[in-house]
Amino acid sequence: MTDDRTRTWQPLPTDRPVRVALLGHGLAGSVFHGPLLAADPRYAVTVVMTSSPERAEAARSAHPGVEIVPDADAVWERAGDLDLAVVATPGETHARFGIQALEHGLACVLDKPACTTAAEGAELLATQARTGVPLTVFHNRRFDGDFLTARRLLREGRLGELVRIESSFEVWKPTVTKAWKAGASPAEGGGVLYDLGPHLIDQAVQLAGPVEGSYAVLRALRAGALSDDDAVVVLRHESGVVSHLTASTQARRPGPRMRALGTEGAWTCYGLDGQEKALGAGASPSDGDFGIAGSERGSVLTTDAGDEAVPLERGDYPRFYAELADALQGRGEVPVDPADAVGVVGLIADLHRRHPVRPRP
Repeated sequence: MTDDRTRTWQPLPTDRPVRVALLGHGLAGSVFHGPLLAADPRYAVTVVMTSSPERAEAARSAHPGVEIVPDADAVWERAGDLDLAVVATPGETHARFGIQALEHGLACVLDKPACTTAAEGAELLATQARTGVPLTVFHNRRFDGDFLTARRLLREGRLGELVRIESSFEVWKPTVTKAWKAGASPAEGGGVLYDLGPHLIDQAVQLAGPVEGSYAVLRALRAGALSDDDAVVVLRHESGVVSHLTASTQARRPGPRMRALGTEGAWTCYGLDGQEKALGAGASPSDGDFGIAGSERGSVLTTDAGDEAVPLERGDYPRFYAELADALQGRGEVPVDPADAVGVVGLIADLHRRHPVRPRP
């Protein structure tokens, strides 16, 4: 190994921005990571990896002065002039690129899923432990306004003892629109359980604690689909709470986004957090109203006293990178423990093993 790969990682200085290599400039790179990094003065996106001329042009527009490179090897060649690798490539590459980043001494953010198998996850965590280089995973839905509201209500005891969580990400996409997703099997990170399941399961674990049992029904409903596009998961938590989780591309009319039932009350929330839509429309995380729920979203707490409208907490995706900057500069922990993310993927892989995807009859 080279000296760079065996060096002891030290907290980054505070007198210059964190130098970032953004691997991938598709949806994840251009809509989520890129705008969040650009809005935080403690980061500077200096390298973007993409082989697409169109995406390269978009990256130059979003990050003036950025260097475009065609592949990961070109990123690692520049590791001495970088601090952080943000991996926003297709899911099956996340663990491999993450391991390579850590071995080259670069702190790393992996988009979800962190990996696609338990074996990949074990190697990823072992590499992080061996190198001591910071690693985290972009479970940004921990900073959705609805999740933050649910956590606050539970902390305040407004629901009493938690009994059941119902949580859904449902959209209407009757046909497969992205070729790489259409051709990706579950083993390659394809399907809604690998796409949206990490968020749903991670949120449930954060609210209700570790899982002791699980069950799933995974279906491929669209023509030509190789992976699940409709998933129902039931988790039994060690706390006694049961979580009912659904992810679907086949919901012409979505149900509630989240419902939490307790011994003293129930809380129901409708509509998706608006931060992704805002970023996709070109909004900046620095905008004064970024993360504030619009009038189309509703949140109701029901108790013996009746229904009470509960304002949603402000969504806060920028907090992920703010906490990461603090951690990289030696002033805190990374925003998401990678062991949490690897554990979620292990559960998803096990569900796929025990409950194979069923094609539409």
